[in-house]
Amino acid sequence: MADTNFRPLHDRVVVKRVESEEKTAGGIIIPDTAKEKPQEGEVVAVGPGARDDSGKVNALDVKAGDRVLFGKWSGTEVKLNGQDLLIMKESDIMGVIA
Repeated sequence: MADTNFRPLHDRVVVKRVESEEKTAGGIIIPDTAKEKPQEGEVVAVGPGARDDSGKVNALDVKAGDRVLFGKWSGTEVKLNGQDLLIMKESDIMGVIA
């Protein structure tokens, strides 16, 4: 994201999907039409955090570089600088892969 002027706001997170395997464990090649979109990605950028009722900004739990799992229908797909990315709220992320 260093080559773009995009900065997510509030509790938004920008995620790049991790490509799924082209073959099954048994060696069968999966055509593009049969593949499901991966639900795993890498966090590219994060917003500063959401404000609580008193106006204090609560920092996000994820940071750029984290590998995360998210819901099948999470986020909004966008194209920035030729890259397909997702913008979602931090609450759409189910967890960080250690």
